[in-house]
Amino acid sequence: MAGRIRDKSIQEVREKARIDDVISQYVTLRNAGGGSMKGLCPFHDEKSPSFQVTPARQMFYCFGCQTGGDVISFVMKIDGLGFTETVERLAEKFGVPLEREEGDGREERPRGPQRGKLIEAHRIAAEYFVEQLLTPAALPARQFLAERSFDQAAAQRFGIGFAPTDGKALHNHLRGRGFTEEELVVGGLTRHNGYDVFQSRLIWPIRESSGDVIGFGARKLFDDDRISGKYINTSETPIYKKNTVLYGIDLAREGMRKTGQAVVVEGYTDVMACHLAGITTAVATCGTAFTSDHGKVVRRFMADFTQSSGEVVFTFDGDAAGQAAAMKVFNGDQDFTSQTYVAVAPDGLDPCDLRIQQGDEAVRELIAGRQPLYRFVLGNVLAKHDLDRADGRVDALREGARLVSSVRDKSKVDAFARELASMVGVDPEQARAEVRRAGARDARGGTPAATTGRRDVAGPASGPAGVPAGGPTGPEAPPRPPTPDLRDPRFAIERETLKVLIQHPMAVGRLTGEITTADFQHPAYQQVWALIAAAGGPGAGAGDSTWAARLSSAASTPHLASLVSALAVELLPSRREPDAGYVTEHVVRLREMSLQRRIADVHSRLQRTNPTEDPEGYRALFADLAGLEQQRRSLRERVGTT
Repeated sequence: MAGRIRDKSIQEVREKARIDDVISQYVTLRNAGGGSMKGLCPFHDEKSPSFQVTPARQMFYCFGCQTGGDVISFVMKIDGLGFTETVERLAEKFGVPLEREEGDGREERPRGPQRGKLIEAHRIAAEYFVEQLLTPAALPARQFLAERSFDQAAAQRFGIGFAPTDGKALHNHLRGRGFTEEELVVGGLTRHNGYDVFQSRLIWPIRESSGDVIGFGARKLFDDDRISGKYINTSETPIYKKNTVLYGIDLAREGMRKTGQAVVVEGYTDVMACHLAGITTAVATCGTAFTSDHGKVVRRFMADFTQSSGEVVFTFDGDAAGQAAAMKVFNGDQDFTSQTYVAVAPDGLDPCDLRIQQGDEAVRELIAGRQPLYRFVLGNVLAKHDLDRADGRVDALREGARLVSSVRDKSKVDAFARELASMVGVDPEQARAEVRRAGARDARGGTPAATTGRRDVAGPASGPAGVPAGGPTGPEAPPRPPTPDLRDPRFAIERETLKVLIQHPMAVGRLTGEITTADFQHPAYQQVWALIAAAGGPGAGAGDSTWAARLSSAASTPHLASLVSALAVELLPSRREPDAGYVTEHVVRLREMSLQRRIADVHSRLQRTNPTEDPEGYRALFADLAGLEQQRRSLRERVGTT
């Protein structure tokens, strides 16, 4: 086994793997000013952006959950990889040749095939399937597409292919390209007996947001297909997690970011129909129901963190199954800050069938004619009751009131209660009273919140860093940091000085060499300064784009590494570009405060010393005090601020 990767190579990976390029594959980032970018943290659930990236220093930090680091630590955490595998993956992606030290390679290596090999196998498999779509055997596949108004250009746009009827065709092709049996089986491409997972089927490549193929969806074409399911998908693999995979996310992510809209449809052909009709924000789950994990993916790419900033549109069939699916989404609607809508064609057609029968304009009109999810669900609830009967109206009012009372934004409850009254045909005050009673029953535990799903059309107000208004309680609250509040104003100058020394080491002033650990009060800041000193002092970071990352990686604990990350990305209070004078100003204030503390200590000891009983000690303390006062005056004179 090869030895450990040389530090030189790791450093080169940190330099070439642009952190904003990597993170933007997972998080929608927006300009936050001062050379920083912001987005929703992918590591904890939040409604307001507290996740910050600073490309110039190759660092990220979330002020909500206190997670931070460099590009390597981000990929390790987001994809659950080990250090070595992460470095290898980034090196492969950004073209960095890795040098290794001679040795026995005792460093722990991840078990199983490397992610890079699985991704490469899927890329080649996708290309192979595309080639097979042009063969005579694939005529039924081409006919299937043509019957749904998908021409060759559409097939190429979505990378559609065909899995041959020869049960080992893909296996033999990939083995011929140098892939091992283990890589093909673990990747979900072939079975242990050597036969292909996908045979005689129309194939859709399923991609990550970055565009890498991680799995496939396959549609039955032949009656003698031994697998009964009309659609089958890649099983769970190290690179394919069905509860987070969304077909079309690679094509939709840019549209989501620009428009703040996501359209969630039910199948591959529906995604194709929407995109071809100009609805370029359409995605679909892959053989599973839409889960809260899917919701988090959508929210990240929509930058869904401002009140009523966008919308999520679900398309459902008009049948009972579609209504049940809408109800399930409604119960999970708290996942979205954006307005949530439902689009159902009057005749129950899905987007693909609608496009076939009525054209692209009809698909656009379907989405444009969306209705609020709340209104759709309420209509379905009331439709179960006979409103021509008095008892039917009573039952409808009670069930509708429970729905209205579950709305999280209480400012909307009165309007919804009036709408309920109009739909049922009762007095508005009667509806308000029933809503109040339903709310009281919920508060007493009569109807668990998990049943109705506390929700809001436009989402809850939240405090700083994604903490819900009213304090850090509930599932969104990030864990409390193990250290005291490091933004305590008593330590403000310490924090600001360290920030500028980490962020702008090239602007060090002449006084930075006089800083000592004693100039910092907070133990955590003392540790950060010790890291800087051990790395050669602030001047050692001049011209090094990975200076902050080097300090973070040298930290002895995760908490210290996280603090370095925070100091590296937190904006400076000044808009001007820091220069030597700016650094000197902070150093002077830092050292002056340090001298003031020492002066106060000597003053205290002097007051407790009796000059008659201990004249020598008294004179020594007096001399110390005079010396410290002289140092303070000298410090200010050196920078012309007397």
